[in-house]
Amino acid sequence: MKFLLVLLVAPLIALALLYFIFPGRLVAFGRWLLRRRGGLVERRVTVDGRVWPYLEGGDPAKPTLLLVHGFAGDKDNWPMLAAHLRGYHVIAPDLPGFGENERNPQLAYDIAAQTERLKDFIDALGLDRPHVAGNSMGGWIALRYALDYPDALASLILLNNAGVKGANESDLEKQAANEDYNPLVIANLDDADRLVAMVVHKPPHIPARLKPALYRDALKYRDQLDGIFWVIASEMRDHPLNDRLGEVRVPTLILWGRHDRLIDVSCVPVLEAGIAGAQAQIFDHVGHVPMIEDPKATAAAIKGFLARLS
Repeated sequence: MKFLLVLLVAPLIALALLYFIFPGRLVAFGRWLLRRRGGLVERRVTVDGRVWPYLEGGDPAKPTLLLVHGFAGDKDNWPMLAAHLRGYHVIAPDLPGFGENERNPQLAYDIAAQTERLKDFIDALGLDRPHVAGNSMGGWIALRYALDYPDALASLILLNNAGVKGANESDLEKQAANEDYNPLVIANLDDADRLVAMVVHKPPHIPARLKPALYRDALKYRDQLDGIFWVIASEMRDHPLNDRLGEVRVPTLILWGRHDRLIDVSCVPVLEAGIAGAQAQIFDHVGHVPMIEDPKATAAAIKGFLARLS
């Protein structure tokens, strides 16, 4: 009985020690668990002299689903979704400027430049016409990829994508209108709760001891992230892709959270009207990141879409 008690109590003690003494290691352990549950492992590939970290899972002989994260996101935005996408070959990279990829402030971070780099990454891995999915800024890049390389993808999946203007302004657009306040960067750890509440519809409680590890990069690269934001915000204002949507030639799925405060749900009818044959689904209970807020429902929509194609 004592032995069994030790077996039960020891993991709890270990977690308590990690939480109070090594919270960074606890965050890293949680990240590892999510990757493991999603069947993902981290790999790296060098493309034009730049090392791209990416997550990969599934059978390479199965259809490939390439997942592109949004602004201030990274490859670890996708493991919860990947856990429900068994049966597909999943690839999720860190884009230059984000995650563990190169954080060179001298690079161009406009959408065309990032799209070209993504194409080079896909070619370096030898991926043949993957299904390309993206969230937010990543959705904008995925959409631009479909326009610039129409024969290099099998389908397009847009999750609350940037790059188009809807009938209504979002909270993000209203707050950033005067160009001296960026709602998507944090000033300090206390400010992180405001950002989370803006991104997700039902924000989770984040223990204070974990915040320094969770938001370390957001604070470390705050100025660079701010610079990237204004590059893409200016491009969004001056060069949205509304008038080019008719050029998309691949089957397209549009997924959106009704409570998105960053990119208004009124973009959905614009995308539906512009992209021939596009299918759309709006989730009534989520905000900007459906693959995190409800990965099971998001994966079900994606799998249903891909099954209909095959």
